[in-house]
Amino acid sequence: MSKKILNGNVIRDQNDKTITVLVKRKYIHPFYGKVITSTKKYHAHDEKNKFKIGDNVKIIESKPYSKKKRWKVIPK
Repeated sequence: MSKKILNGNVIRDQNDKTITVLVKRKYIHPFYGKVITSTKKYHAHDEKNKFKIGDNVKIIESKPYSKKKRWKVIPK
């Protein structure tokens, strides 16, 4: 099974080697047919503290780094 890859924006970079990424997803409501935007925050591992607030990043599923951190930033 392949690992999921998500696109999002960095909204927090205060912790050491961790960033918080906001991922927006659009889908059509099954009954009403309207386009709905939902958001979710993910904690991602950033080994070199390279990414700052406002950066557009890709994250990929990975091994658990901590209690909440299950994603890793893909280097560009």
